[in-house]
Amino acid sequence: MAIRKIREIGDECLKKKCREVENFDQKLHTLLDDMKETLLLANGVGLAAPQVGILRRVVIIDRGDDGIIELINPVITYTEGEVKDTEGCLSVPGKAGEVTRPRKATVKAFDRNGNEFEYTGEDLYARCICHECDHLDGILYVEKAENIFDLNLEDEDEE
Repeated sequence: MAIRKIREIGDECLKKKCREVENFDQKLHTLLDDMKETLLLANGVGLAAPQVGILRRVVIIDRGDDGIIELINPVITYTEGEVKDTEGCLSVPGKAGEVTRPRKATVKAFDRNGNEFEYTGEDLYARCICHECDHLDGILYVEKAENIFDLNLEDEDEE
């Protein structure tokens, strides 16, 4: 496994539509393992392949105690509700904004071995599904956000 460089806003890779995965092989498994290691090190909730420079429809989401879910060729099949909340992105460091997303989202995808499944996320995980699937179509959250603001990344205990 290896840590991959997270691409940041302004990188052309983040503006491109990704191609579907056709081969569920060791190359894909290595990408997924590297993305997992990269996401955990970066303390993020989700990561899409274009964020590490790979134009394939691959997403991972860290569900905390429920583990990391891998979504290959994800398609959102159902959404419900609407919630406006603060959102950030590993590819847009130091910024956040308010984005309206579904409260619940169901996605159809494949696992690393090519087995199709469905996953339904609510609240944070619905937001993450939508955010990461947007990455696969070259869309960053800042294009949908209201009230974009700078995050204070300094230590709060400095006085």
